[in-house]
Amino acid sequence: MKKIIIFGGGSGLSQILKGLKLFPVEITAVVSVADNGASTGRLRKDLNIPAVGDISKVMLAISNLDNDTLSLLNYRFTKSKTLGNHSVKNLLLSALLDIKGTFKDSIPIMMKLLDIKGNILPLTEDNANLIGITDDNKKIIGEEQITKCPNKIKKIEYDQKITINQQVISAVNESDLIIFSSGSLLTSIAPHLINKTLVKALKKSSAPKMYICNLFTQPGETDNFKVSDHIKILEGYLGSKSIDVVVANNNMLDSKLVNIYQTTEQKDPVLLDEENLKKLNVKILADDLAKIEDGVYRHDSLKTAYLIFSYLMNSSKVTKENNQ
Repeated sequence: MKKIIIFGGGSGLSQILKGLKLFPVEITAVVSVADNGASTGRLRKDLNIPAVGDISKVMLAISNLDNDTLSLLNYRFTKSKTLGNHSVKNLLLSALLDIKGTFKDSIPIMMKLLDIKGNILPLTEDNANLIGITDDNKKIIGEEQITKCPNKIKKIEYDQKITINQQVISAVNESDLIIFSSGSLLTSIAPHLINKTLVKALKKSSAPKMYICNLFTQPGETDNFKVSDHIKILEGYLGSKSIDVVVANNNMLDSKLVNIYQTTEQKDPVLLDEENLKKLNVKILADDLAKIEDGVYRHDSLKTAYLIFSYLMNSSKVTKENNQ
């Protein structure tokens, strides 16, 4: 069975995994653990643990549970001041961390409870925070604060030296395809790429490297970006010509919801600029990938996963034929 490793954060990564888990591939999802907002942020402060929210969200996306059980795990105690709007899934993973001491020992138990096929790895066991450096060299501490910052962030770093999970390096070395998921470039993807140890392993790997491009721009982060601009940001971390293929939406988005995005959130649809991508020597996998789900635009998880799986199988076939 072919092996895929996919890097990301919470919502974007979770949406892709919902479709990818339906295909016959071995998945390793690597999740950033620097979120400091909402329930996750309070649990980090109270228990002195890395962020659990994105990992628990990814776990539910890749799990094989019925809807009632998923609803239970997603339930938040909104009526309790003591439980402070925490979700059941976050409390469960936090409890396991308190009992076992590490993600390495906690996650396998949670995966067994949730009937998960595949691997979910934290980027690091360290309880680190992100720092954003603005154009005027001010430091913005915390993922949530970076996301809300009105000023342009030119650089991301950690507030301490982190040790990359060795299982992540091993998974990179064994992978047939390396994917960078949709999600915030600054807070979901860059946290993986600002560590020299991991970048070295990624560069050394001969596996194709794929980017799943966002459907919309992020205000203050990717304003006016086309698909090729996202690639250039990634290659700023990984080196020139490092991204082999991009998955992108090719359908013009035009709806009342798009207008809401543009006027109230300052988010615009990301346009597919094929000519610029060809100049970057990036293969394009394009389709009508946007769908409205729960009142927001998301990637069509099944269509996106089908493009990924087809590319993986076709590239493997070409490699096999070339070796014969």
